[in-house]
Amino acid sequence: MPKVTHKVFKFIQTVEGVCEYLHKRNGLRVLIWEDHSAPVVALNVTYLVGSRNEAVGHTGATHLLEHLMFKGSRKFDNKKGKSIAGVLERVGAQMNATTGPDRTNYYEVVPAEHAELAFAVESDRMRGALLRAEDKLAEMPVVRNEFEIYENEPSDALQKALWATAFQGHPYAYYVIGLRSDIENVSIERLREFYDDFYWPNNAYVVVVGDMNTKEALALTDKHFGNIKRSPKPIPPMYTKEAPQEGARRTTVRRPGEVPLLAVAHKVAPALSPDTPALELLASILGRGRSSRLYKALVPTGFASSVSTSYDSLREGGLLESNVVVHAGKDLAEVEKLVLAEYGKLKRFGVTRAELAKATSQLKFDLARSRDGVYNRAYLINEFISMGDWTYYFKLLGQMEKVSARDVKEIAIKYLGEDNSTTAVFIPKKP
Repeated sequence: MPKVTHKVFKFIQTVEGVCEYLHKRNGLRVLIWEDHSAPVVALNVTYLVGSRNEAVGHTGATHLLEHLMFKGSRKFDNKKGKSIAGVLERVGAQMNATTGPDRTNYYEVVPAEHAELAFAVESDRMRGALLRAEDKLAEMPVVRNEFEIYENEPSDALQKALWATAFQGHPYAYYVIGLRSDIENVSIERLREFYDDFYWPNNAYVVVVGDMNTKEALALTDKHFGNIKRSPKPIPPMYTKEAPQEGARRTTVRRPGEVPLLAVAHKVAPALSPDTPALELLASILGRGRSSRLYKALVPTGFASSVSTSYDSLREGGLLESNVVVHAGKDLAEVEKLVLAEYGKLKRFGVTRAELAKATSQLKFDLARSRDGVYNRAYLINEFISMGDWTYYFKLLGQMEKVSARDVKEIAIKYLGEDNSTTAVFIPKKP
């Protein structure tokens, strides 16, 4: 898209049709991706705050605020009959919010003629969220229900134990929803303090995708967000680092369930590391689909009903993990040995060109599909903002296409070592 000049915005760059601007007064960053194929606009506001910015005592704060910021703001207040959900639903909008370890996002997908309403809502709750104690009390049954869903699902219980064992200093150890005692007891004053620390224009991105030209998008952004001041003090930095792991870690969860579960994880580099493309391909070769290494080793042989390998590309380093749903009656230790044997073969003999080509094709398809629709594009850009560089969304495919079979083998040797591993098992017991 051509560069647009605006007196209060500084043009930063254009990448693959996405234009980036910086509001000169308050530091708000704006990304605009025009698409006039349908009369629809997606507006997404990404705040650079997530569960990694929390600590014991207020874990789950970002998620609680996600709920409370729908309850009311200065101009859109449930108690005055003008709720955020109500005004948006009347114009046919879809809206929601999501919380992650590295970011929180609030979004609307609206008919283009009603796009300004989305700007009005998001700007008002950026600094005008009411955050009332009675709203927190009223919302607690919903939040508790979400917590119980995670708590009672065996795979989620296993994941909570896995991450809490793998990370012993970094806040990635805590699930986004937080600890039960923190959720139930954190004060509204502490939540307001958290809000006042992080929810400012200079800690946020506004992403506009769809049937709106750049000039109009900048004008609406300035009209609704331009008068919001930048934070009066620096945004609190996240400086806690995870110490290097010096030996294998294990954890066991015993609770009611149907079948045993196994998770084998290894710590990996931050999302913007040069190793990321090879890690994505390694995860695909190990555990994506019926032709993957682990599927062929475990499912047709009767040891497991399903298996998958994922790479969690987090801002400060995540996990590459393989998850196995083990058939009842099969020995968990034997299944674990089979998983590690496949890791060993890959480290010793590498991968074939055919495996690499297929994994590259699969991931290429995923990236192409992620551009289907204005919401998908806004959401994926939001995810790459959380990693630390939105332009990586457009660079990743090109980097993956340069990865060789030798690169994948070297990445496996680098990361899939025993001393860097965390193993979690779920052992079902009768209720």
